[in-house]
Amino acid sequence: MGLQGLCRLMSRFNSYKRTNIILQHLKMSNHTDAAAEVLLERKGCAGVITLNRPRFLNTLTLGMIRQIYAQLKKWEQDPKTFLIIIKGAGEKAFCAGGDIRALSEARNTNQKMLQDLFREEYILNNAIDSCQKPYIALIHGITMGGGVGVSVHGQFRVATEKSVFAMPETAIGLFPDVGGGYFLPRLQGKLGYFLALTGFRLKGRDVYTAGIATHFVDFEKLGMLEEDLLALKSPSKENIADVLETYHAKSKTDQDKPFILEEHMDKINSWFSANTVEQIVDNLQQDGSSFALEQLKVINKMSPTSLKITLRQLMEGSSKTLPEVLIMEYRLSQACMKGHDFHEGVRAVLIDKDQSPKWKPADLKEVTDEDLNDYFKSLGSNDLKF
Repeated sequence: MGLQGLCRLMSRFNSYKRTNIILQHLKMSNHTDAAAEVLLERKGCAGVITLNRPRFLNTLTLGMIRQIYAQLKKWEQDPKTFLIIIKGAGEKAFCAGGDIRALSEARNTNQKMLQDLFREEYILNNAIDSCQKPYIALIHGITMGGGVGVSVHGQFRVATEKSVFAMPETAIGLFPDVGGGYFLPRLQGKLGYFLALTGFRLKGRDVYTAGIATHFVDFEKLGMLEEDLLALKSPSKENIADVLETYHAKSKTDQDKPFILEEHMDKINSWFSANTVEQIVDNLQQDGSSFALEQLKVINKMSPTSLKITLRQLMEGSSKTLPEVLIMEYRLSQACMKGHDFHEGVRAVLIDKDQSPKWKPADLKEVTDEDLNDYFKSLGSNDLKF
């Protein structure tokens, strides 16, 4: 073959290669569209939000938060949208929280992302609370951290027998944010303080009994419930509540099962009424029952700094409005991102998975009031604003 023939062959080969690359790119683009992180759809009388990262338990990213907020505001103003439904793709999780590994990785590469994610997530939490349209969260499966933030502030929350609720942040050097300082101290007795400090998991109907969910529906009926809600014609809030109540009344799963913490609630109310974490620890030690010692063992594994932050957060949050709580939590979030324990917690739980975080300070007595004050102090012009 001569030089000209070889050049023509190479040209055809390069053209074929370029075409293949373009086709591959188009396929990838189509796949990306099909697998968007969040689906925002108008169906019947409703706007439907689907958290669409089932492989990652529908954990929230900054992009998802931005899309949900923008669409929520549009639907709120749309006269044809009468309610908003939020749910998770797949059967394992509604939303297991925020992408905390990405947050930790951004510490050295993208400080602005650390500010933007918490700021915009908390603004979304507040927008859900003040939403003028009925907001219904179908909290089937794992619902933790950021997943609680995009559900618990809504008017209606529907749990199933597969729901799992927890705020486990003290185990990773953080605190129960997304408005945890508002809704947790408002649960019955000192239940919220117990959940916040221990990360205790509530499952199934207990999520409803505790007051996290407003309704309980069997999972097999969840699809039918959604269809009935979408089929409503110009519904009022009362019409929507009637449909939810009808399904709730028909759900018999675990109906007669006592609340998992029922036999312990009097003691929980007593132990967690203390004004310091040290006193709570003393209360548990002095009680000496197997349940008390089990909770003591759990608390002793948590970040001492996180425990003290969390108790003060809930005590202060009990008398604040949600926006005031979120401003406080934004200050706390930024201080935690600059500190040691959050990044150490992520390392121990998610990266190295040795489950042996080395907290600094390692003892409750070493976390002073002065240390705590630094976490709660104003950020001035950088404070969260609504």
